[in-house]
Amino acid sequence: MSTSQTRMDARAWSVLFVLAGAVFLEGIDVAMLNVALPAIRADLGLSTGMLSGVVSAYVLGYGGFMLLGGRVADVLGRRRMFLFWLTVFLVFSGLGGFATEGWMLLVARFVTGVAAAFMAPAGLALVTGNFPEGPQRTRALGVYAGTAAGGFSLGLVVGGLLASIGWRWVFFAPVLLSMLILAAAVPLVRETAPPRRPAGGGFDLAGALAITGAMLLLVYGVIRLEHPGDGVAGTVATFAAGLALLAAFVVIERRSPDPLVRLGILRSAPLVRANLGALLFVGSFAGFQFAATLYLQEVRGWSTLQTGLAMLVIGLDTILAPTLTPRLVNRFGNARVLFGGLVLAAVAYALFLPAGMDWTYAAMLPTMLLLGLAFSLAYGPLTMAATDGVAEHEHGLAGGLLYTSIQFGTALGLSAVTAVAALGDATTAQERLGALQTAFAVPVAAAVLGVIVTAFGIRARAGSGEPEPAPAPA
Repeated sequence: MSTSQTRMDARAWSVLFVLAGAVFLEGIDVAMLNVALPAIRADLGLSTGMLSGVVSAYVLGYGGFMLLGGRVADVLGRRRMFLFWLTVFLVFSGLGGFATEGWMLLVARFVTGVAAAFMAPAGLALVTGNFPEGPQRTRALGVYAGTAAGGFSLGLVVGGLLASIGWRWVFFAPVLLSMLILAAAVPLVRETAPPRRPAGGGFDLAGALAITGAMLLLVYGVIRLEHPGDGVAGTVATFAAGLALLAAFVVIERRSPDPLVRLGILRSAPLVRANLGALLFVGSFAGFQFAATLYLQEVRGWSTLQTGLAMLVIGLDTILAPTLTPRLVNRFGNARVLFGGLVLAAVAYALFLPAGMDWTYAAMLPTMLLLGLAFSLAYGPLTMAATDGVAEHEHGLAGGLLYTSIQFGTALGLSAVTAVAALGDATTAQERLGALQTAFAVPVAAAVLGVIVTAFGIRARAGSGEPEPAPAPA
């Protein structure tokens, strides 16, 4: 293999850093807000339901529009969609910093989530399009995934620092970062493939409306699970309407001359397993992070800065993901590396189950270390598997499927933790501790399910008698 196929020049690295910067922005934006939630609650007087709603609003917009965003990137142009929605992300992140009431935060976070839904699959498709399949793409995706995971974990620390100054800076800081990324992206990022115009001369509008409506209703149904008192009938009706729209979408796609989602892509067992793994892995962490933040700040009385520093060690994935993980994937294959990451995550959450009123940080440290290793091993292979074997013109769609799974996982993790533990009913520190101890069992269960799903992938690969295709070493 020639040197030109394995090495990246300065411009290639610059493009990668810009695109990785955008996915880092998404991760750090979510993580910073999570750490600042108790400070926002104290300043604006929000209930626990409204507090989780601030997080869920972003997930609702992200998960509801993700598949549409992936397809639009393929049809209208990835660069165009990336730049436009990065601008929208910038504007509404800033508006969230001026919120004086809970509903203002909800609106700002919802639109920010919609912007991320269009921007994320376009960014992933630009990465795979800018780097040829083989060593360059392996290295690029390793850096990209490591940066995404690093943004999520380092955002905990940055969020703690900013929230100690004032929680509004958690919204203003992404504006500054967005401006820098946008200024660099305009001259550096080029379109990787010509937009794929619909064969029938028109866009699959009916399919777009059906799938977006279905995703919105299904995510909203998951969010309603956080509040059993809102009425079981309403929750069941929400899920039923979402499933009905999903069924209508399948019918529309089968008849459309140029479908929004080619249903045949879902016949790939590795792709389905990768998406299930992403849902369970990210969902378990989202639930754990929410519960751990409340435990440290509202039970133990730690400051936002102390909370962020306590989780700093999780950020070691920023170093390991782009350096160690590609080599492990080359040696053992995606499925085995992902399996190891999920096993470490399950062990990490299990170690946090005995959390008590007088727990020292030394007792918490093994969990934080193992989570850093888990992100290092799992996030990269999930991102690589998302487009593995998928045609170039469908990379936006494949990215949309992956990020839809991630957002559904986030919604499920938050909702399950809030609903199972009945956090809203706890008033004293001791009652809240008891509720959170129940909540910590949810991430354990989700991670164990992820281990089982991934184990089936390894078994299927072994049963076929064919080794897993491994990328060249980075």
